[in-house]
Amino acid sequence: MEGDEMKKTDHTLEASDLLTEGMGQLDLDADSEPDFEELDVDKWDEGKGDEIICPAPSELSFSEEPALPPVLRRKRDDLYAILAAENVDKARLIQMARSEGGLVNDEIRKKAWPLILNISDEQTEELPTQEEIEAHPEYKQVVMDVNRSLKRFPPGIPYDQRVALQDQLTRLILRVIIKYPNLCYYQGYHDVAVTFLLVVGEEKAFYILEKLSTEHLRVCMEPTMDTTSRLLNTIYPLINRKNPQLHDYLERSEAGTLFALPWFLTWFGHSLSKYNAVVRMYDFFICSAPHMPLYVAATIVLHRTDEVFETQCQMDYMHGLLSQLPDTLPFEEILRQAERLYIDFPPESIEQEVHERTLREYQMRNNPPVRAKPVVRKKPSPYSYFGWPRPSTYVQMVFATASVMFSIYMYMKAGGESGTLPIAPS
Repeated sequence: MEGDEMKKTDHTLEASDLLTEGMGQLDLDADSEPDFEELDVDKWDEGKGDEIICPAPSELSFSEEPALPPVLRRKRDDLYAILAAENVDKARLIQMARSEGGLVNDEIRKKAWPLILNISDEQTEELPTQEEIEAHPEYKQVVMDVNRSLKRFPPGIPYDQRVALQDQLTRLILRVIIKYPNLCYYQGYHDVAVTFLLVVGEEKAFYILEKLSTEHLRVCMEPTMDTTSRLLNTIYPLINRKNPQLHDYLERSEAGTLFALPWFLTWFGHSLSKYNAVVRMYDFFICSAPHMPLYVAATIVLHRTDEVFETQCQMDYMHGLLSQLPDTLPFEEILRQAERLYIDFPPESIEQEVHERTLREYQMRNNPPVRAKPVVRKKPSPYSYFGWPRPSTYVQMVFATASVMFSIYMYMKAGGESGTLPIAPS
């Protein structure tokens, strides 16, 4: 640090360099995948302040990838050739990022992601001072989330480099929300930021995150979660179009859409356990429309139809099933089907159904149905059957009769002692 400006210390490396520094010559395109620990989503339903407990983040696996199959080796070579050209064929690059295998490895991603998002190598921006960062209202929350994100970092990196990486992640997040005061930080945003940080380093990650925060992720960064909540309702109409029976079963279970919240907020980065699956998703989403993660979510539920029908039709059971993503999911097939689903049923074609479902949710939340108390049927007794007074009635009659008789006795006794019966004056 010099003066007010934050500088990288001598031991601080680019995040993408830290990956290999801490793990030797590790190929990050491992066939491995990255779970919301206790995610206190600051914004849901009523706005900020409501807590939501989501599945805990599982530890990212950076295990070494087996040798690429021939088709991906050829694709890798084609991608290198595209990037080496004087005039990069961006349309071809986007098409290859969306197709099977995505951009293949992080060396290619480091160059291709900024190109796809129209980010120039010449872009530079002055860093905020440490005082500006620490003065931001979200600073403490960001630091807490970053400290909880250790599972997203490569294992085995030296302590000082891990600290440097955490500092970069904190600064990266706050740089965006300081520059755009209208954008609100949400818990899960750090899962998105760390993915770009690990692949392209802090400086390029800032411009990528800036671009996506003002476009794809903008609705997630509104002051309340109203828009996000409405968009999550896209999932059910899509399921209904493809499998009405599955849709009805899920509706009866009252599973809702909360299971898909971390998927949408983090582009599945929070819920997947294999690093390679996370970056593959990001290849796909940066080239797609903002709604695409919702179409992938619907496709995943449709893919798990048999599991859903085998699960008890209750909210807790269904949420428990859907909120956990198995490592065995065929993600390439799911992405292809999601793309087809988007073509067949674009957002505007289901907008009315989304609106109606959102309205029903609002009405249910503000006017919950009054559930009638269960009628407890008592076993018939012989007293009610024959019309007899109950024992408690007999006791009451005995006490009432005894009280009357005692009063008469005292009345008669008073008259006997005076020789005459007391007579009321006429």
